[in-house]
Amino acid sequence: MDKCLNSSEKMDWGTPQFLYDQLDAEFGFNVDVCAHELNHKCYNYFTEDDDGLSLDWVGTCWMNPPYGREIGKWIKKAYEESLRGATVVCLIPSRTDTKYWHDYVMNAAEIRLVKGRIKFVHSEELHSASAPFPSAIIVFKNTGEPVKVSGCVLNG
Repeated sequence: MDKCLNSSEKMDWGTPQFLYDQLDAEFGFNVDVCAHELNHKCYNYFTEDDDGLSLDWVGTCWMNPPYGREIGKWIKKAYEESLRGATVVCLIPSRTDTKYWHDYVMNAAEIRLVKGRIKFVHSEELHSASAPFPSAIIVFKNTGEPVKVSGCVLNG
C-alpha cells in the first residue's frame, strides 16, 4: 500500500476553498490557527513558527490541523480554548476510535459527519483525488448543551 495513503504519513491536507467559504459564511472566522504562507484561509493566521499550541486563541477560529500523530494535541487545544470563550471550527479525520475523539470531540458543541470523501487541495500525489479517510467538521463552543451530531453534504 502506498505510504501516503496512510494519513498519518501525510500531515498537510489543504482545505478546499468552497468548504472554507461555506463555513466562513456561517461562522465568520478571524484567525486560522494552523496554517502556513501558502495555505492560510484568514488574514490573521498562525504558522508552525508561531507555535499555535502555545498561543491564546480568541474569537472565531478555523483549524485544519496537521493530521499526523500530533493531532490530539490540536484537538485538546481547540477544546480548551473553547472553554475560555473561543469558538473553534475544525476539519479533521473522522477517527471515532481514538482517545482524543472520546476525550475532546465528544464534548464539542457540534459534530458534523461529512458524507463522502473530501477532495483536499494538493492531494494530486494520491492515486485518488479524494482523501483516503472520512472527515468531520467539529465545532467547539462553550454552550453548556449536549453535543449535537448530524450529517452534512458539502456543496462544491
